[in-house]
Amino acid sequence: MTDAADLVVTDGELHTLGEPDETHAALAVRDGEILRVGNDYDIEFLVGPETTRIDLDGRVVLPGFVDAHTHLTNAGRSLVHADLSTADTASEAVELLADRAAETAGRSAGDDAASADDTGDRAEYVLGFGYDESSWPGGEYLTAADLDPVGGDRPVIAFREDMHVASVDSVTLERHRDAMPDDDVQTTDDADGGEPTGVVVEEAVDPLYDAVEPDRAATRELVEAAQAAATRRGVTGVHDMVRRSHAPAVYRTLDAAGELDLRVRLNYWTDHLDALIETGARTNHGSGLVQTGAIKTYTDGSFGGRTAKLSEPYTDGNGTGQWVVDSEELREYVARADDHGFQFTAHAIGDEAIRAVVDAYEDLTDPETARHRIEHVELADDDLLDRIANNGIVASMQPNFLKWAGEDGLYDARLGDRRGETNRLAAYHERGAHLAFGSDCMPLDPLLGVHHAVNAPESGQRLGVTDALRAYTSGAAYAGFDEHRLGTIEPGNCADLTVLDASPWEQPGAIHEIDVAATVVDGRVVYEDL
Repeated sequence: MTDAADLVVTDGELHTLGEPDETHAALAVRDGEILRVGNDYDIEFLVGPETTRIDLDGRVVLPGFVDAHTHLTNAGRSLVHADLSTADTASEAVELLADRAAETAGRSAGDDAASADDTGDRAEYVLGFGYDESSWPGGEYLTAADLDPVGGDRPVIAFREDMHVASVDSVTLERHRDAMPDDDVQTTDDADGGEPTGVVVEEAVDPLYDAVEPDRAATRELVEAAQAAATRRGVTGVHDMVRRSHAPAVYRTLDAAGELDLRVRLNYWTDHLDALIETGARTNHGSGLVQTGAIKTYTDGSFGGRTAKLSEPYTDGNGTGQWVVDSEELREYVARADDHGFQFTAHAIGDEAIRAVVDAYEDLTDPETARHRIEHVELADDDLLDRIANNGIVASMQPNFLKWAGEDGLYDARLGDRRGETNRLAAYHERGAHLAFGSDCMPLDPLLGVHHAVNAPESGQRLGVTDALRAYTSGAAYAGFDEHRLGTIEPGNCADLTVLDASPWEQPGAIHEIDVAATVVDGRVVYEDL
């Protein structure tokens, strides 16, 4: 006699998203695994007195979304501090920061009214996250002149959504200027060298992040806030990019306490490589919910900051961007990580940066077996696409970046006629490249990303609904060596599920409007709005 299921889901439209994509009406779960898929009649035989039942009333079920590129604490920061992603103008962003300053006025260490993220010296700072000036009239960054009225004597920092650019007031500049490389501090066009504008990029942003880095209690608050937001959007797993953060300890604490509602893959910065080697950690080590992932580095910056490294100059500015980690240093990182059994992943946005990463991977014996990755891969020509596909390199991409791909968008401003060469999702797919989708928390919303992938401005950027969903499920699972347990709905796989109120196949032009009705992780319902 077969034991009863722990959870039974019936009267749905279940898409396996396998090859081919099959549909079923029902499934049963036991001990966190999918026990059986089939029709309602067959699954009813697995119902026992202790079985939890969910009647879907025709709703769509997909394998759980795996976000292959996140910064979960930053997502949490937008929920705790000023969320500048909602601002449609520079003045609205300033108003949101002013509201945050008023809300936190008088807070200090030990103040019971302070949130966990407002302890110690961090209590002084007025923080905002996620602004995107490219959508504003004029398209100009926030400056010190904009921010000086906000905080009075308090330092004010507004982080651009790409995290490669920050805007600061004069108080912050005075406090941190000495720690900022001159080349990464923007100045006025003054013959005498100019004065800082309050806009800083790349390595000049690092002292700011160090100054406001939350302690462990604060980090837990941010992680819990972001986790709740993620599960509301159908996310069941994340590949989190962590650097000098308490987040890994927080994830493991939540896991041990049974309070972690996401699968977390930790991609550590190269700063951590020595420590990981010394402790004996390797890629894929960990528990069922928290695992060590790749070693990560930057190569270049961002299009938003005009710091992505290009082979041709920017259309709207001088120069071809800059290296954050040059090709020789990159090769050393890649070789050392690979020698010690780590997957490697490199942030590379401009074509020159992408070429440097592909070159470094081609020096290795077997980059495909190691599943080495490139994050973003925004501007790649046909030769680079071929080399990525032929070497089995994982293209970890963010389809929500296609919001910048239209006429008069960010890519148009920065690249001109080359804007159609960005994020060529179809070209990757046609070549059989391993394509994994993530959000970069801009925002953390898989359905928005799928919407952009399906409705991109250029045909070479578009995917069909099924393929776009696969990149956010089985493709992301593959990038994390998890295709044997995640990414498809089939017996033996983990019961990680996303339930949608409507079918993306039936409304491809409005996928971003579909609501998530429930999220299941390891057989547990972690979000429900049925």
